[in-house]
Amino acid sequence: MGTGEIAWALTATALVLFMTPGVAFFYGGLVKAKSVVSMMMMSFGALGLITVLWILFGANMSAVNGVWDFAGNPFSDIGLGSADNEALIGSAYGATFAIITVALISGAIADRAKFGSWLLFAGLFALLVYFPVAAWVWGGGWILNLGTSLGLSTEVIDYAGGTAVHINAGAAALALALVLGKRIGFAKGISKPHNVPLVLLGAAILWFGWFGFNAGAEWANGLANVGLIVINTLGATAAAIIGWIVVEKFKDGKPTSVGAASGAVAGLVAITPACANLTPGWALLLGVVTGIVCALAVELKFKLGFDDSLDVVGIHLVGGLIGTIYLGFFATSTGLFVGGNIDQLIVQVIAALAVMIYSFVVAWIIGFAIQKTIGFRIKDEDEIAGVDTAVHGEEGYALIEN
Repeated sequence: MGTGEIAWALTATALVLFMTPGVAFFYGGLVKAKSVVSMMMMSFGALGLITVLWILFGANMSAVNGVWDFAGNPFSDIGLGSADNEALIGSAYGATFAIITVALISGAIADRAKFGSWLLFAGLFALLVYFPVAAWVWGGGWILNLGTSLGLSTEVIDYAGGTAVHINAGAAALALALVLGKRIGFAKGISKPHNVPLVLLGAAILWFGWFGFNAGAEWANGLANVGLIVINTLGATAAAIIGWIVVEKFKDGKPTSVGAASGAVAGLVAITPACANLTPGWALLLGVVTGIVCALAVELKFKLGFDDSLDVVGIHLVGGLIGTIYLGFFATSTGLFVGGNIDQLIVQVIAALAVMIYSFVVAWIIGFAIQKTIGFRIKDEDEIAGVDTAVHGEEGYALIEN
């Protein structure tokens, strides 16, 4: 690595790390005022715990020697004492992806989760799901080599985390929402964001950090595709805002700022796997489609009866599926409609479904075990009184009298 690549790697790592506080702000603004501390602490707790686990075990587990290995040996270099400078830089960057994947899940269980139980879930999920899935997708595992294993002409494309991050987090979020059950009084329109500017700030931080998320790994390619990745990340996100607020206008009569922020996040999610493998025009179409579909998908929780508090399923699972499968049709040179054949679509669908099913099943088992042993959900009276004071002994907005 030259000095330019090192500088960009450090910058990208900082950008992606900043995204987890962005998630905290985004989620924190969406919940009620007496839950904001709890909501933000779930992100900051994940930041602390997952970083430690990554350095001890995760970096080792996220790369495999054999295609069909479940994960790398977690004890091969505990604490990364044998890693050289470039490996340590890459490991720090990889850690930020692990952190935000876990933090994203927390939005599904807002207003009703115990902090200690959440941290226990977060640690087990990282060890049993995220670290192995990262090995499958990027670390030499079976998803990375799926096309070769099936005798097809192309491999799975997941440049920055459609499967490993967003489908993974979204499926786990659905599992936890089912385990913890509905909030007291759960119904459409009963829970409003308590701080809309905080939501917009969080979305802006996420969009800012996402340029490191998507373009960060380009240091390994000499920054050859960074221009394409940046314009696609910008364009798809902007187009998704338009798609989302148009749906709101027709459906509810008014476009909202929370809808615009949610549309931006949905667009970022969808372009994540596809950022280096679409021309800008197809990226714009992806954004519009994702904004429209995700704006409709977030309503499904009321019809299907699961309480995904902050729409992690509707945005991250659905958006991740759209972005991953869209590549099967429009990936440059290999997509079904742009000069390729059906092979790209086959591998994209298999990878998406495999990660979704695995993540959901394991997350449900972990969550169910925690709920049945130490308990995952807070008491009803604490939920009514407010999670912040019950769990953390703090208030987000305390008035001080002189």
